Amino acid sequence: MSRDAYEEIADRLDRYATVPTDVLAEVVTRDGLCFWAFDRSEMPELTGVDAPDRELAAAMCAGCPVIDECLELELRSAGADTVGVWGALADTDRRAVHQVWQMRREGGEQR
Repeated sequence: MSRDAYEEIADRLDRYATVPTDVLAEVVTRDGLCFWAFDRSEMPELTGVDAPDRELAAAMCAGCPVIDECLELELRSAGADTVGVWGALADTDRRAVHQVWQMRREGGEQR
């Protein structure tokens, strides 16, 4: 993914900046497919290789109605220490998005 792609994702998440974390957590755990449609213990693990991990993340989250809310929650909760699949992104991509997201939030660059 490119820096522009990370910027676009962070821009999309700006709308959640004022939503309380507990509200995001409730929405994600109630509506997230991985919380009610799948057995989380049987979910595949990331390989550590970007291309296959991106494909796996996209496939695991396909059709989920709360992808952005999930990503926002994970960025707030785990930040740069994120692991696994959240918000249809593998951990390496989320770490890169986190940098952009954090700069936007701290710098007041929300639109």
